[in-house]
Amino acid sequence: MISTVTGQFDEFEGSVKASNGSFEDGEFAFTAKVASINTRNGDRDTHLKSEDFFDAENHPTINFVSKSFDGETLTGDLTIRGTTKEVNLDVDFNGVAVDPYGQTKAGFEIEGQINRKDFNLSWSAVTEAGNIVVSDKVKLIVAVQFTKQA
Repeated sequence: MISTVTGQFDEFEGSVKASNGSFEDGEFAFTAKVASINTRNGDRDTHLKSEDFFDAENHPTINFVSKSFDGETLTGDLTIRGTTKEVNLDVDFNGVAVDPYGQTKAGFEIEGQINRKDFNLSWSAVTEAGNIVVSDKVKLIVAVQFTKQA
């Protein structure tokens, strides 16, 4: 692999349910629509949506449901392309604040790494120079802000 490609899912939902402000009993859930993948390269995005990668037609969403959160590590089940694996994600809880509109918000930065082949994302190619086109390692980075519901 010779460079890092970044991208995002433009259509997603997330929620957290917790009984206190530390969120240590929090139940986190995230869903992303595969068809909304955006790497700022149309040809690449079309390939990522195809059967070679995410197979968006047959697997339209990526889902995460937490099992536990200790304030630093979020453990849960990640489902990609019909395969579910337990993953551990590092969490920075940025705190709770009331915005100028009176809404209570909580901010989190979540990071982790998966092996794409664990989720049957196995397409690969090699350049003429012998470099791999796609790394097995995929970094996950989530910056999220939740708004408290009444």
